[in-house]
Amino acid sequence: MDHYKVLGLTRSANKEEIKQAFRKLAMEFHPDKHAHSSHQLKENATLKFKQVSEAYETLIDDRKRADYNIRSNSYRNSANNYGGNSDYYNRSYQNGYRNSYNYGYGYSRPTDAGGSASIVTKFEMVLRFMTTRAFLLNAALAGVLLGATYVVDAGGEALWKMQNSGKSFEEAMESVEKAKAFDDKR
Repeated sequence: MDHYKVLGLTRSANKEEIKQAFRKLAMEFHPDKHAHSSHQLKENATLKFKQVSEAYETLIDDRKRADYNIRSNSYRNSANNYGGNSDYYNRSYQNGYRNSYNYGYGYSRPTDAGGSASIVTKFEMVLRFMTTRAFLLNAALAGVLLGATYVVDAGGEALWKMQNSGKSFEEAMESVEKAKAFDDKR
């Protein structure tokens, strides 16, 4: 479902245009207005009202709108780039059916048997993964662990140098071995 088409807007519509289009369509398709209509007309109006409400909620929020624009662009491009009929894909998605190439996320269809997608789509997926909260928390934890390892290692070296000035660890081990050999000979 194209939210812009549902509201009768272009992609460059501003928030005020979105609000006006929503108000007009909400008044037209509101279920209370069709309470005394035929069953079929009431169902159609209710469905259209739900679509208008969903489109409004998505397009009025800047973050949701940006996400929708990215997903819908890659979805439309995948339908057009691979010889598909974008109207067919939109209708099947609108009716609640997700074809095996859509995955329900708007990512592009596989281009060959290996299932590789376009570079932009792969980059987009990696970028989305790398900005998830779980990934960022795991990356921070890994950074803390690496930092702690470095601090412990540097601290051990500094402690060694403080206690054994002028000797390296290898030299100290040689002197220990010599002392053991000397004790064994006695």
